[in-house]
Amino acid sequence: MKFRTTHIEGVAIIDLEERADDRGFFARSFCREEFLEAGLNPAVEQCNLSYNHKAGTLRGMHTQVDPAPEAKLVRCTAGAIQDIIVDLRPDSPTRFQHVAVELSAQNRTALYVPEYFAHGYLTLTDGAEVVYQVSQSYTPGTERGLRYDDPDLALPWARDVAVISDKDASWTLLADGAQLS
Repeated sequence: MKFRTTHIEGVAIIDLEERADDRGFFARSFCREEFLEAGLNPAVEQCNLSYNHKAGTLRGMHTQVDPAPEAKLVRCTAGAIQDIIVDLRPDSPTRFQHVAVELSAQNRTALYVPEYFAHGYLTLTDGAEVVYQVSQSYTPGTERGLRYDDPDLALPWARDVAVISDKDASWTLLADGAQLS
C-alpha cells in the first residue's frame, strides 16, 4: 500500500501496490502492521457496505463522538463517489478544514478517516457501492452530523445533490449551534 498524507494530520489517501501478471493483479488492501507504521489506527470492529441506486445521492456528514468515536477506511467498489471529511477535533489547528477525494472502482483508492472527523460522500454514478472498515461498533446515541451545505464549511461538492435522507438534510448549521460532542 502507498500512503499519501494530506494537509490535515492523521488523514491518509491510500493507493494499492499492484503486483500484476497475465491473470490481472494482486494487491493488499489492508495490513494492520502497515497501518501502525503509518501512524493510523488499524482497529476493525465492523465492516459496512452501502449501495446507492442513483448518482447524486448524498450520505453524510456523520461523526461518532465519545464514548465510541470511529476511525474509518472507506473504499468505493462499484461506480464512483466524491468523499469529503471535515476535521472536528477541538484542539486541531485544522478544525473545520476538509479533505475531498474521488474514490472509484477504477482508481481503487481508499480514504482513511481518523476519529472525530465528519464523513460524507456524494455518488457520481448510478449503482455506487461503498465499503467501510470501522474501528468501533455503531453505538446509538453517539452519532452527530453537519449539514452538507453549511455555508461556514463551503464544501466543494462535485455535483448537485439529488437524493438525501431527511436526517442528513436537517442537521443543524454551525452558525446555529450544531452539536459536535
